[in-house]
Amino acid sequence: MSEAVRMITEQVRSRVRLDGVDLASDADLARRYVRDELQRYSERALSGALPIIPDEHQAAREVVAALTGFGALQPLLDDPTIEEIWINAPSRVFIARDGVPELTAVVLTERGVRDLVERMLQASGRRVDLSSPFVDASLPDGSRLHVVIPDITHRHWAVNIRKFTRRIRDLHQLVALGSLSQQAAEFLRMCVLAGQNILVSGATQAGKTTMLNALLSSGRPNERIVTVEETFELDLVARDVVAMQCRQPSLEGTGEITLRRLIKESLRMRPDRLVVGEVREAESLDLLIALNSGLPGMCSLHANSAQDALAKLCTLPLLAGRNIDAAFVLPTVATCVDIVVHCAMDRHGRRRVEEILALTGQVNGAHVEATPIFGSEHGTLRPTGSLPPKLTKFHAAGLDPAVVLGREAS
Repeated sequence: MSEAVRMITEQVRSRVRLDGVDLASDADLARRYVRDELQRYSERALSGALPIIPDEHQAAREVVAALTGFGALQPLLDDPTIEEIWINAPSRVFIARDGVPELTAVVLTERGVRDLVERMLQASGRRVDLSSPFVDASLPDGSRLHVVIPDITHRHWAVNIRKFTRRIRDLHQLVALGSLSQQAAEFLRMCVLAGQNILVSGATQAGKTTMLNALLSSGRPNERIVTVEETFELDLVARDVVAMQCRQPSLEGTGEITLRRLIKESLRMRPDRLVVGEVREAESLDLLIALNSGLPGMCSLHANSAQDALAKLCTLPLLAGRNIDAAFVLPTVATCVDIVVHCAMDRHGRRRVEEILALTGQVNGAHVEATPIFGSEHGTLRPTGSLPPKLTKFHAAGLDPAVVLGREAS
């Protein structure tokens, strides 16, 4: 921010305090205030009292962003090609485009970073302080904010803003981007219509949330969907959706709402499909119990492969307590989960589906058996020639995966 822009910003803030108005809720008023102060500054600059502003339109945009948006980060947030922004230090602001990171020329101050975070957290009702040095929150545009402060970090505040693209709404768009083959897209669409329980796996930034959104867009229009997440990330366009997120405890340590609680509450809301944004811990047990009751569901999970995702899902419920053991979890995962879709991002930042497994419903020792339906061959997703072993849900919905996969069902 130039000295001229800083001066105009302070003048507008002084006027706002004097008039007692809220520029954040009135964009037209904000632009008028900025225009007035910019004109006063320019008149003084012409007399030689102040430096002349070379680009008044750009200066006006910067002042408006500082007052109503997120300051120097606002242009980065507005840029649709940028998918993530992170701050390691006031002078180390990074972005990622198409999965490739780059250092920006943006330079902030320590106080500026704190002011930005406080402004971002205003609408969420969440906080970050010494007693709660981590925070996850959603920004008004749906982006996810994550902040860690010292003394957890070494010196500076660490800030991550993960933006979510709204240009990908369905499986056909993933096909157009080369992330998925047309045949695999049709198979997954059939799985959704058949009420299959789908687990989407992958590493961070592999496209798991985007895949969940695309899968859910293939559902029936009259379907009631209930989503539960730690912070809002899913962005569904379905007609009948209830979205819920967790809540942090208050300063007194009360009022916390966990994923486990949300999953239990969701079952009282007449869902046709339950979606857990991401399974990390003991809430996996509550999800399995819900799926075991016959409720169709989807979830995502961090894993290196589809088989690793199944192994992890068989382990996480054990965190729920000593009375839960593998003798219950393994067969429950085998019978409740139907499909695993594994996403990956290559070193060039390209996201794609690497494999699709269908569970057999059987357990072999300590492993849940699964049949590969699609696999990656030289970077291309190809059918393996196998059919899903469990066909009951397909047949109940009047669907035949052999039509898509090109084989006769046995």
